Amino acid sequence: MSPLSAKRRKLDHTSTSLDDSESEANEPQSTPNISEEAPAPPRPRHTKRTHDDDDAALYAGGIYKSSLFKLQVDELLREVAPNYAKRFGGLTEALHKLKGLIEGIEERDALSISDATEWLHKSHKIAVPFPDPKPDKNAAYKLTYTRPSNINVIGSYVLRTMVKSDSTLSVDMLVVMPASIFQEKDYLNYRYFYKRAYYLACITAGLQQSVQEEFGLAFEFLHGNELHPILILKPKSDATKPVLNYAIKIIPAAPQGIFAASKLHPTKNSVRPKDSAEHERAVQVPTPFYNASIQSDCNFESYLKLLHSALKSSDGFKDACILGRSWLRQRGFASQISTGGFGHFEWAALTALLLKGGGAKDHSVLSPGYSSYQMFKAVLQFLSAHDLVANPVAYESIDYVASRPPGPVLFDGHRGQNLLYKMTSWSYHLLREEARASLSMLNDATFDQFESTFIVRTSRPLQRWDCIFKLSLPSQPIRTPSCDHMSSVAEFSLRVAEVLAEGLTDRIKIFDIKGPETTSWSIKSAAPSTVQPSLMVSVSFDPANIDRLVDHGPPAEEKKKAAKFQKFWGEKAELRRFKDGSILESLVWSSGSSYSIFQSITTYLVKRHFGPEVAGSLKFIGEGFERLLLGSGPSTKSFETLRQSFSAFEKQVRDLEGLPLQLRHLSPVCAQLRYSSIELPSFSSGQPLRNPADVLIQFEGSGRWPDDVVAIQRTKIAFLLKIGSLLEEVDESTTTRLGLENEDKPHQNCAFLHVIYGSGAAFRLRIHNDREQILLERQIKDKSTDHRVREDAASALSVYKRSFLQLPLHTQSIATHCTRFPLLSPTIRLMKMWFDRHMLAGHIRDEVIELLVARTFMQPYPWRTPSSTMTGFLRTLLFISRWDWRVEPLIVDFTGTMTSKDVDSINTRLEAWRKIDPAMNRTVLFAASNHDKTGTAFTDNGPSKLVASRMTSLARSACKLVKEKDLELDPRSLFVASTADYDFVIHLSPHFAGNHQQKEASKPKYKNLEMHSEATLDIVGYQPVHSYIDELKKVYTNTVVFFHVELPGSVIAGLWNPQAVAPRPLKVNLAYSTTPAGVAGEENEGVIQLDKSAILAEIARLGGDMVSEIVVHR
Repeated sequence: MSPLSAKRRKLDHTSTSLDDSESEANEPQSTPNISEEAPAPPRPRHTKRTHDDDDAALYAGGIYKSSLFKLQVDELLREVAPNYAKRFGGLTEALHKLKGLIEGIEERDALSISDATEWLHKSHKIAVPFPDPKPDKNAAYKLTYTRPSNINVIGSYVLRTMVKSDSTLSVDMLVVMPASIFQEKDYLNYRYFYKRAYYLACITAGLQQSVQEEFGLAFEFLHGNELHPILILKPKSDATKPVLNYAIKIIPAAPQGIFAASKLHPTKNSVRPKDSAEHERAVQVPTPFYNASIQSDCNFESYLKLLHSALKSSDGFKDACILGRSWLRQRGFASQISTGGFGHFEWAALTALLLKGGGAKDHSVLSPGYSSYQMFKAVLQFLSAHDLVANPVAYESIDYVASRPPGPVLFDGHRGQNLLYKMTSWSYHLLREEARASLSMLNDATFDQFESTFIVRTSRPLQRWDCIFKLSLPSQPIRTPSCDHMSSVAEFSLRVAEVLAEGLTDRIKIFDIKGPETTSWSIKSAAPSTVQPSLMVSVSFDPANIDRLVDHGPPAEEKKKAAKFQKFWGEKAELRRFKDGSILESLVWSSGSSYSIFQSITTYLVKRHFGPEVAGSLKFIGEGFERLLLGSGPSTKSFETLRQSFSAFEKQVRDLEGLPLQLRHLSPVCAQLRYSSIELPSFSSGQPLRNPADVLIQFEGSGRWPDDVVAIQRTKIAFLLKIGSLLEEVDESTTTRLGLENEDKPHQNCAFLHVIYGSGAAFRLRIHNDREQILLERQIKDKSTDHRVREDAASALSVYKRSFLQLPLHTQSIATHCTRFPLLSPTIRLMKMWFDRHMLAGHIRDEVIELLVARTFMQPYPWRTPSSTMTGFLRTLLFISRWDWRVEPLIVDFTGTMTSKDVDSINTRLEAWRKIDPAMNRTVLFAASNHDKTGTAFTDNGPSKLVASRMTSLARSACKLVKEKDLELDPRSLFVASTADYDFVIHLSPHFAGNHQQKEASKPKYKNLEMHSEATLDIVGYQPVHSYIDELKKVYTNTVVFFHVELPGSVIAGLWNPQAVAPRPLKVNLAYSTTPAGVAGEENEGVIQLDKSAILAEIARLGGDMVSEIVVHR
């Protein structure tokens, strides 16, 4: 079957001469171009479509990922396209004027360098932006200015591939310098760049007086390349003129072919020392960056023609460029050297080259018939499949000799230029990693990844990287053997990358190094003002290796490798014999957290290779989040101790003799047993576990169970008493206590058993009987039963399914994935702490929070799986801030086996819920997983819309703070909650707070006194604050919404129900205290209102000594 043809779109005219009398307003389809020699506008091509336009679903299914994805892409392309007429008002006239002014600039006679610079300074107060090293004032060559040979408008404005942005949009005006001002060997020793800088200064002098009222003039480095200064003109605005947020860049360029391409090959040298002998020139070190900088100036027009050709030949090219630009922007890539050196131009040029070749047997990689999405995905495939650092690729170059420059190489042989010359090895590796991640997203057939691909910004440092550190440049610049043009920042970055790659090896997955961004500067200054530069190094950990304490080097027998290892590591390297008999060079690091180990290694490497001055400037960012965790940080040793105690408990119960029925399952259902409780489970022989771990026990089926739910609950009590007596007989140090619950809910579980071991481990045992579900369902279906009884049965069934069916599966999944992803546990704990600090934990169940974090690890797109607590926490916050829970379910695929049908079924179920309950009075959040496709197991009857909205607004505020503070963020600020939003706040006595009781229980005791006393056993499971809050919620269900902090548990906040607060006519048997709202004799006589003071007094009375103060805000 032949492939579907690409959808035809009406193409914009891509070039129109500004010499024409018609403006852009008269021809909305045209784009201004200033060259008389520009390519002709493309003619519409009428090709036969293989399918009817109305067959959109089939068409989308063949060329796009899905019909929905196609609609999303089309909507994105419409939304990101700027309104050119509105955004660039008056631009056409301005370009015409600038073209005329530049062409009218007076020609200058040839002058020496000193005379030329002095003339510009005296007559126009303009400094020539010569690059470093500055030219020799006694140089034999002269500087001159003559009329440019050509003026063009180039770039994305011409191609109409710009995207909306809050920042300034730029229009590039290319001024081609005449060949007459250059000599054959001007490519050597910066002579071309000195003449280019003088030419730019002359243009600036010619425009200064004419446009100073309309534009502000400044110099700037094109894409941060110090060899390419340009002139930037920004429109001025005042009370009479609208604000125009665009800029015009005037870029001097060389005529194509002015220098021999063979002389500017990446393997050639163009920077020769003055004292070098003639015979030494053959062995000079190549200068690829310098050569490519010249070639890029010569190839502006050539690439303009290439892009126009691609635009004419492929209907999908333009939209593919827009998609690529959006994708790059969200990942922080741009053409500037400081932002990776790969931007819109590089994407468009690469796509155009792949349309013409690059494949096997010189076939094109891309077909002109590809849709924009197919073309976009194919470019990602090319980037991810080719390591252009290790294996350079040459396009249309038979005689290309591969070399190993410090960065990637995609050599365009037709134009003699490395298209990626501004990229470094680490920025290209990051680009490849992003391309791979995006391909994985686009190949995901289960979940829609459109937003992850094009909408979510992944370049926020704290959300992308695990650790970020800054270091200052050394006072003495590092010298490299290269003659290539390289700033001190670039030289130092290259050396730092080499040291980190060799020193950290497999401890990190990927890293990035960013120097300071270049800024524009006054035309009266030759260069931007310099400040003490520093580097920002960002690192992504490999969780499996980052905390390794011993590094193995080469064996002692390999003398050269061992000597190299010793030279690199210095005194840290030591020879060690290991258990297997091998003798290896080794490194031993002090134990600690992942961050502390990483910091010690990095600090040692920097100090050894760059000196104590640079090491003293190191500033690390990222560990602050783990330090917030209670206990021993991200460690899970305390959880493992409790898990071991549970295994011993399970074995003991299974070995019990005398049980009425055979044991089937013993299932943990507690956060402490799935590595996810905020507090670490701490216990000892003298200090039992304060909050017992919940466990379910299920026996084999039997016909002797009663046929009544209430009777079954009473039978459970007898079973628990029997289990308790048997356990105490087996182990005298074991104490068991029976507890009752749900006294007012006869259909629900009514008893539990506390089992407290001599070691301090404590468990709360409940019995699971699957016959309850059958009886409850039968009772619900019985129409003859009173509706209240049926409602109670329905509520009991919901609790049964959550407690006895879903919780064991959920606990097993979370526990399994906490061992698979070591950072899942600390991330869940930190996320729960955030919910708790903002007083939401009492409304949103632990399981929902765990599902939110698990989603970040199971479906991590657009990133990879988090490899630090910080990234896991901040990415989860970002998801919450973007989650529209009104129409989107939370779906967690624990096993990776969900299909698109499963996802569609869950979405359909949510839509059905919203139709049944449009006001969302019962189910607000919809959280589904492999185990619970109903989505309501943990969100039935809570949280409310108020709490869910509060959760979203707090997450958005937190993400906004992360964006604003960036690297200056104090992690503690995200956990600070304000009580000013609440109507009243109840302050509890510190004697009843959790932290006080924990301190009292943890006071040191003598060993011979460490035993379970009656007092210590009484505090097991005793939570007075929780009991008080539960009582308040029961009494004031329809009057007050309560919020509280679990840890330390010293504050309870309340909001009055607006419906209860509103005055209303007097009625009897109201559920709350009231007071008259009207005055006798007036119209509102007989109207009552909520008596807030009486209710607050009753709340204080119920709390007794627990309540220390109630502060009323409103």
